[in-house]
Amino acid sequence: MDRKTILIVEDQIDIRKLIRITTSQAYNVLEAEAAVTALEIIRRDRPCLVLLDIVLPGEMDGLQVLDAVRADPDLQATSVILVTARGQEADYDLGISRGADEYITKPFSPALLLDRVKSLTQANRGVRLSA
Repeated sequence: MDRKTILIVEDQIDIRKLIRITTSQAYNVLEAEAAVTALEIIRRDRPCLVLLDIVLPGEMDGLQVLDAVRADPDLQATSVILVTARGQEADYDLGISRGADEYITKPFSPALLLDRVKSLTQANRGVRLSA
């Protein structure tokens, strides 16, 4: 069976490395440091899941990447986990309301992150039924 591909979008190299180490045994891992690059990779490589920081360098932030993914009919099956230092309830509510599947605050447990990744990659977002 082919390994699924995920994308890590994180500008801090140490956090990106931790996420890569946590996930690379089970997934093909792509990486991006900035939002514009992330969108190019998402559109080209169609990862099944994106681990997305909110605060990114450049013209766009992670929420704008999330908005672009959710607005593109070809990317509707892409799951997104926001992984961010923004830990206020209002930040969580904003991320979920804009279409994030999960919201994890830094610092995070690698085991929890991997559990959430596995849960979402085993689900099929494109045919998910709402309760």
